[in-house]
Amino acid sequence: MNPLDAFRLDGRVAFVSGGGGAIGAALAEAMAAAGASIVAADLDEGRAGETAERVRAAGGQAISFGADITREADAERVVAGAIDRFGRLDIVVNAVGGGAGRVLFEAQDYPRDAWDWIMELNLRSTLIGTQAAARAMIRAGNGGRVINISSVRALLGINAGYSAYVAAKGAISSLTRQWATEWAKHGITVNAISPTFVDTPQVASLLADPEFTANLVNRVPLRRVGQTDDLVGAVIFFASDASSFVTGQILGIDGGLTATQ
Repeated sequence: MNPLDAFRLDGRVAFVSGGGGAIGAALAEAMAAAGASIVAADLDEGRAGETAERVRAAGGQAISFGADITREADAERVVAGAIDRFGRLDIVVNAVGGGAGRVLFEAQDYPRDAWDWIMELNLRSTLIGTQAAARAMIRAGNGGRVINISSVRALLGINAGYSAYVAAKGAISSLTRQWATEWAKHGITVNAISPTFVDTPQVASLLADPEFTANLVNRVPLRRVGQTDDLVGAVIFFASDASSFVTGQILGIDGGLTATQ
């Protein structure tokens, strides 16, 4: 057997929440290239559809949904649609999130509405989407893979008004370990990636500031900003048989940033 075959995803179905965003789309297209059928869900139905169309144009199989994955009914609808179309669900990738730079407040004055929004966007979307997918996986009895997106901010504070974001990402890392423990008996592995700053359209205005970018790069030992492609290998590993004895792990993808702290 070719050892690289363990990284293939042929015959598997992957639900990517946030599948219309830069990170979600990159992960969806990479898993499709590895053989998975893709279910892309996004609040922006058009962007989810564009991801699915690119997968199909490259020879893969994909469907898309406009859905708010913080809502139980929407998450259940997407999972049911995946099973109706492909007959199974094997992988969930929780790629909804972000927003930290839009709501920066001193910790002692952090407002409730901004806190709730960040928690909904990052933590609740991970919880609701995963619960819907896990119930389907448990019913089917075929095991599965859950892949969360945490952040280096789950480990490192930052003097920039990030209270809600670090709390949400810290909770995602903790849930990764908890779910791994609870769902191991069902053959479901649960792991997370923990990136540092990744170059996406969401942060283009920040990276357009040379001082900001220089500051960022100087803190990263590999001396560059993360790219969406940097996340692909870890996600395929966690989604595939190559990681069949790996669960409850949070893998830093940070250019060495956390190694220096």
